[in-house]
Amino acid sequence: MAVPASFKSKVAITHITTATAILEFDGVTFITDPIFDDAPQDYDLSHLAGMKPGEFVLSVTEGPKLSIKQLPVIDAVLLSHEDHVDNLDQTGRQLLLGRQVITTPDGARNLYDYPGVFAIQPWQTLDFHFGGEEWKVTGTPCVHVPGGEVTGFLLHKDSFGVQPDGRPNVFYFTGDTILLEEELEKIRKQYHVVVALANLGQAMSPDPNSPTGFSQITMGGKDAVRMLEILGADILVPMHFESWSHFTQNGEALKNIFRDAGIADKVKWLTSGARTTII
Repeated sequence: MAVPASFKSKVAITHITTATAILEFDGVTFITDPIFDDAPQDYDLSHLAGMKPGEFVLSVTEGPKLSIKQLPVIDAVLLSHEDHVDNLDQTGRQLLLGRQVITTPDGARNLYDYPGVFAIQPWQTLDFHFGGEEWKVTGTPCVHVPGGEVTGFLLHKDSFGVQPDGRPNVFYFTGDTILLEEELEKIRKQYHVVVALANLGQAMSPDPNSPTGFSQITMGGKDAVRMLEILGADILVPMHFESWSHFTQNGEALKNIFRDAGIADKVKWLTSGARTTII
């Protein structure tokens, strides 16, 4: 897993559950999509799918490997979207208090009573000051559930360095999205992705307009392979593929896909509850 010589930072990730992870960069700590409710639990989301009560129930079988009380000091929250319970739940909302939170415009409006929430648009770059350093956070387009807003994130600071052609080295958190080849091409033209933290699982959602009755709403393994190919990323870190009933590809299936595609040597796997050094 070779990384650019210009990338001078240390990166570690602690996966907690689903799309919830602690990201550490040289002492600065982010958390992604915080969910901390107990499990097992069922959530009736039929109203979101335009269905009758009880027709669409999401089930989660495993809870977070760390509790909120076990977390380190968090500098900022990267919230891909606030309106789905597998990305932000009631317990996870405690982490939004007194912290800087970066999320979608709709999310910022819905979280208006939290003082530190910032809205980010696709391709918009916001400047922040974390840990005595200047950070640039860029929003990336996502397509998830029809009618909903979701954002991904590109992170950059000076110690991440730049490529010889001038493209900044970045850390990419995909958020919940299907494969968007044209948008990934745009990312590659403007940035070099050193680490891609990808929400996978090939999640499916009810769709009355689909012949199968369901539509794919997050990437699967083959999508991740294609994403890595388009981006030219150095390291792929998969998460968001366990514990929920709407995920259709687990870790074993992903490992087989990555092996068959010849990218297994570029994949860094996380163990939930454990701190994993990425770089």
